[in-house]
Amino acid sequence: MKRKEYYCHVRRNFRVETRIFAPRNRISRAMSDIATLDARLNEMFLTGKAMEAFEELYAEDVVMQENTDEPRVGKAANRKAEEDFFASVAEFHGANVSASAVNGDVSFCEIFMDCTLKNGYHVKMSQVAVRRWKDGKIVHERFYYNKAA
Repeated sequence: MKRKEYYCHVRRNFRVETRIFAPRNRISRAMSDIATLDARLNEMFLTGKAMEAFEELYAEDVVMQENTDEPRVGKAANRKAEEDFFASVAEFHGANVSASAVNGDVSFCEIFMDCTLKNGYHVKMSQVAVRRWKDGKIVHERFYYNKAA
């Protein structure tokens, strides 16, 4: 009988630590690599290095999607969308990753953000990001959140 592996990301002292339980084999090493990359991405986001993370960890043909909106295809289109979002932020009050997990080539994380936009809106938002990885890069990312919140 094959033993299951469990991945846990623990947030301590503003750092995300990845813990892996159970013996490693080839599949678990791949999952461990994704867990490490995902933790790195989350850490970079939390420390104000989101665009650096985007350049480092996203594939050239990445597809990104907000809820059920039309997907954006390609790194250039998604870079522009990310830059537009960050340009709309007047003040960033904080963020945290409250949970994350890895299953095969997919990682999941729950993110909370608190910011004030340049249009005056104060936004406190929780969202879930689902990321599909290939060869150490994100090839698909989808965000789920309540637009009315």
